[in-house]
Amino acid sequence: MQLNPIEINLLKLFLNKQIIQMKKLITGFFAALFIISIQFSNVYSQGFNSIVSPDGIHVIAVGDNGLVFRSINSGNSWSSYVINSEDLSSVSSFGNDVWIAGEAGNVYKTGKTNSAVSTYNTGSAENINSIVFTDNETGYLCGDNGIIYKSVNGGVTWSVKNTGIANVKLNSISFTDALKGIVVGDQGQAYITVDGGTTWMTESMGTTRNLLKVKYFSDGIVITGEYGVIISKENSGVWNNIVTRTNSDIRGITGAGVSDAAVCGGGGFIRNNKNGSANYFNFEINPMMADLTDIFYYDNLKGFAVSSLNKAIIRTTNGGVSWDLPSGTSVSQTWSQKTPGGSGIGNTLCMHPTDRNSTFVVYGNKVYVSRDKGNTWNQIATVSIGSRAHSFYVSPVDTNIWMCAMQSSPDKVVRSTDYGQTWNTILSMDFTTYGQPLEMDQNDPTNYYFVPSNSQGSGMYRSTDNGATFNLIAPYNNSAIGSPCDIIVMWDNSDVLFIGDDGADIYKTTNRGVNWYLVKPGSSSEIPSMCNSVFDQNICYATSWSSSQVFRTVNRGETWNITSNNSGSGWGSDLCREDPTVVLTGNYGSQSYLTTNGGANFFNVNSGLSGAGAGILVPDRSYLLNMQTGSLYKMVITYSVITNVNENTASTLIPEKFELYQNYPNPFNPVTNIKFSLPENGNISLKIFDKLGKEVENLADGYRNAGTYEINFDASGLSSGVYFYKIVTNNFISTKKMVLVK
Repeated sequence: MQLNPIEINLLKLFLNKQIIQMKKLITGFFAALFIISIQFSNVYSQGFNSIVSPDGIHVIAVGDNGLVFRSINSGNSWSSYVINSEDLSSVSSFGNDVWIAGEAGNVYKTGKTNSAVSTYNTGSAENINSIVFTDNETGYLCGDNGIIYKSVNGGVTWSVKNTGIANVKLNSISFTDALKGIVVGDQGQAYITVDGGTTWMTESMGTTRNLLKVKYFSDGIVITGEYGVIISKENSGVWNNIVTRTNSDIRGITGAGVSDAAVCGGGGFIRNNKNGSANYFNFEINPMMADLTDIFYYDNLKGFAVSSLNKAIIRTTNGGVSWDLPSGTSVSQTWSQKTPGGSGIGNTLCMHPTDRNSTFVVYGNKVYVSRDKGNTWNQIATVSIGSRAHSFYVSPVDTNIWMCAMQSSPDKVVRSTDYGQTWNTILSMDFTTYGQPLEMDQNDPTNYYFVPSNSQGSGMYRSTDNGATFNLIAPYNNSAIGSPCDIIVMWDNSDVLFIGDDGADIYKTTNRGVNWYLVKPGSSSEIPSMCNSVFDQNICYATSWSSSQVFRTVNRGETWNITSNNSGSGWGSDLCREDPTVVLTGNYGSQSYLTTNGGANFFNVNSGLSGAGAGILVPDRSYLLNMQTGSLYKMVITYSVITNVNENTASTLIPEKFELYQNYPNPFNPVTNIKFSLPENGNISLKIFDKLGKEVENLADGYRNAGTYEINFDASGLSSGVYFYKIVTNNFISTKKMVLVK
């Protein structure tokens, strides 16, 4: 049928209307979806940015999306709340008062107990990154684009105090009294004031790294930052850039003074400089395996630390000798399989020398790289000589130079000078079919060592020209060394090396391989892997096959003792590159074993594994890779925290009336949900009473914006029975009954 012009125009008009209506529906759908996603993200925050305790009993932690945790029992248990929906970056206290820094110039003031929250604004639209009060009236804050503000009335009003400050992001501010203070920020910027912030003077820090935290003690200043930065000075001294030997960011500072300070960061380390440890090489044993963003010691015994990735706030009651998770917290470690796969036998995992996020691995003859800490991998090269790699290194001197020990006939050491595109044979000599025969000297990366099998009738070889040539150092002593499985160089002393041999012997040299002597006699078939620490020359670990024993030395390898008797048979191992209290070992099977307390005990972490653990790499406490023979795995760590109160904003839409809803489920055991609606802003109180009228729990107390709220209440600490919950506002009172059945 053919339409006339009028009919065609009418049809076009109809279709246009349908298209417009469809666009409106689609727009409305995505707008609603956007609102839902915003509300959802506002409710669920990953973790915390800052923590403080006014008295060692009351503790307040703040995080993104308005997350606030409070404890009234020194961190043993926690209640969860939400202040608005913005990111909360910093918390400070003095006496009974608590101040919280937010976005867009907002400052929140509350009490150390769960009390009303007052909102004040500096007059700036910039985000606040740090806040500190020197008394109940005098406070300072800093933030983006060089803002510094001062309050002299407890945070009610603020005045600009940034004379002399560059337009740079300021990350942390600290005062030792009402006059002397310091602020630090990106690009190594630091400024000092001696007149209460009226004027600021530039300080030269000797670094362009972003400075993340500063603490002004009575006897001096400590600054921390990206890539392991710690800078300190005593009041009468000069700035000292400390060699921390870590690439991880250091984000938190606490303590009693410049020579009695603790810092935290990276994948969860806590380290201090007590007893003259100028490099902060005293590591505090703790269970956190995720970034630590802040640490706060109330006194010399009580301390608290938080991560931005979870809600498991750790605490110490013995001055950092040990740290514990909150009551009821559970931790799961699961291995997640990644893309690289094939045939793996030695340890071919290798960190990029200059990019802390990049890691290499070789499966068979395929070279893979990850640029995002092991989450995704891509093949970037193929080793054209040999069939299967046993050792692999990217040179810190020149990252174009790669060294690889390849299984072949005979076996070979091969080298590339063009980032793996072409390869040349440097040595042709058989090595142990299950070993890691090639080692780079981490103290002098132009040096490499190669240990062939004794069936070759030779000894250890050394390269001093970045792997271009190798020369025989000396024959093995009277054929005592048979089939070397692994070789390792001591940190800070290239004269000292160890060989893990067939028969599970360990040999030591103190003259770079000219002479060797036995330090651990054989106990099983072989020593497939050894690992040592940049922080302590005394420590080294060794696995054994076909044995469950893990050996450790604490006296530079002179004597070795069993530190673990795991089930199965040991293989790969690595000691955490940022914290020597963490060690991971592989197994000739689908098991792996982890210690987070310096080898005092190991526990099995095998969930998700398949194959056998030939290669292990632990760049930091939260970044663990396991090169199983068939595929690569990365550990995923999850913390589940029980809070007796969790308050979430169910809806920001203003309801028509006050309402207290019936809890659900009811009866319950032991968790239930209580929902209430507020048509107007104001102070509220929501409490639980037993049947005798005695208050047993304070669920909510303080200022709330209009909206609908839902509280998740855990009654694990209560006995079975009838209870009543009561809400009180300025214009509304309501009580309902609930039943706890255990």
